[in-house]
Amino acid sequence: IGLMPTAGRTFAGYRLYAESDLHRLRFIKRARTLGFSIKEIEQLLSLWDDRQRASSEVKQLALQHAKALEQKIREMESMRATLTDLARRCHGDNHPECPILEDLAGTSRKATN
Repeated sequence: IGLMPTAGRTFAGYRLYAESDLHRLRFIKRARTLGFSIKEIEQLLSLWDDRQRASSEVKQLALQHAKALEQKIREMESMRATLTDLARRCHGDNHPECPILEDLAGTSRKATN
């Protein structure tokens, strides 16, 4: 992926990492935990490595990511509401009628109204 520098190797083939590599790895892991993409992490690492950077660039990336997360949250909440409603309307018994499958197929009464 190119986020980490090439590690040295021992004679036995084990990778050798410097302390700075471990800090970089923790940085990458934390950024992934916060949902940043690989491309965004590349940008953040570049900014982290540049000690002359303006913090405004970092803040802008963080705010853009937060905005994207808000949009995803809204979309997921909508999906959850739809699935909860479909599950509520499904009898879940031995009959073949299933509003969930009908909705997925685009044939439900609610989807055609």
